[in-house]
Amino acid sequence: MTTNNDDPDNEVMCYCSGTRRKQIRELFLQGNDMDAISRRTGALTGCGGCEWDVEIYLEELAKVQGN
Repeated sequence: MTTNNDDPDNEVMCYCSGTRRKQIRELFLQGNDMDAISRRTGALTGCGGCEWDVEIYLEELAKVQGN
């Protein structure tokens, strides 16, 4: 988790794969869905602890993009 002094983009969202928030956002903006992001980063393929966080983050990104 990040602190107030950290860049939120550097927050690790999937500890099993080391996938950071910035990677997920960039892949989403390139048109990738959750399955494609998982295949490209390895996120969501380990313990499953990040599934809800990643899903909620993608929903937030979709709202911002108007999707």
